Amino acid sequence: MADISPALVKDLREKTGAGMMDCKKALTENKGDLEAAVDWLRTKGLAAAAKKSGRVAAEGLVAVVCQATQGSVVEVNAETDFVGRNENFQNFVRHVAELAITVKGDSEALKNAPYPKTGKTVEEELTHLVATIGENMGLRRSAYLEVSQGVVVPYMHNATAPGLGRLGVLVALESSAPQEKLETLGKQIAMHVAAAHPIALTTADVDAADVERERAIFREQALASGKPAEFVDKMVEGRLRKYYEEVVLEEQVFVIDGKNRVKDVVETLAKEVGQPIKLAGFVRFSLGEGVEKVQTDFAAEVAAQLGK
Repeated sequence: MADISPALVKDLREKTGAGMMDCKKALTENKGDLEAAVDWLRTKGLAAAAKKSGRVAAEGLVAVVCQATQGSVVEVNAETDFVGRNENFQNFVRHVAELAITVKGDSEALKNAPYPKTGKTVEEELTHLVATIGENMGLRRSAYLEVSQGVVVPYMHNATAPGLGRLGVLVALESSAPQEKLETLGKQIAMHVAAAHPIALTTADVDAADVERERAIFREQALASGKPAEFVDKMVEGRLRKYYEEVVLEEQVFVIDGKNRVKDVVETLAKEVGQPIKLAGFVRFSLGEGVEKVQTDFAAEVAAQLGK
């Protein structure tokens, strides 16, 4: 039997919200495998879908920048939220987002790109900033969207400063429709993305492994319901459609009107302006997403250093 530690039980409880004894049983049944235990709890109807992002704890800033038909978003992390209000740090992150357009979002190329007016690379300038501010920092990720015609629209939720904050979104619309119409729709879809957190643009874009994982869970739930075998496949497919409606941008109900799917909203505008409109892509960066900060007991650390 696997050794199930209290810390592992606690971790599973935080991920799923299930009861302590259920978590312990799930881990025991799955030999201490945390992800398998999550699936076991979901199959039994004892947990909500686990978010792969985990706990969000990193600090710093996200920046979004758009130039006509191009746009970039970057995340630069720091140790404390105080640094996010530092003007030098803000200027650095803003410049890095602008440079990300020139390298089409390639993070490694971005680190080696010349930083303006310093003779340093972006990575060297960041090292200098670390020494100046006295806090560890890192350029974590960057992304880029481009259309041949149309718009790439930025959105920053609760901005700390223009184009800077904790949650940034880009939305790309490919079309020859009037730019003003496209920008208005793009801004609304970007706000929707910020609120609804889709993981894919279309159903075809959803990771096949994720689909199979959901399908397996739904099948176990359907079989456990006692329904006749001939109904199980229909039940599974119905729940998969529901899953797509929850995580696929085109299939989600538009948060602005609360009734139409996003793809139908795009099609409605296309008919209105008499030009095809393609929702070509989106990017959503939430600060610290997927990064866990180690929680420390400061008083215990001090006591240990003092030998108490």
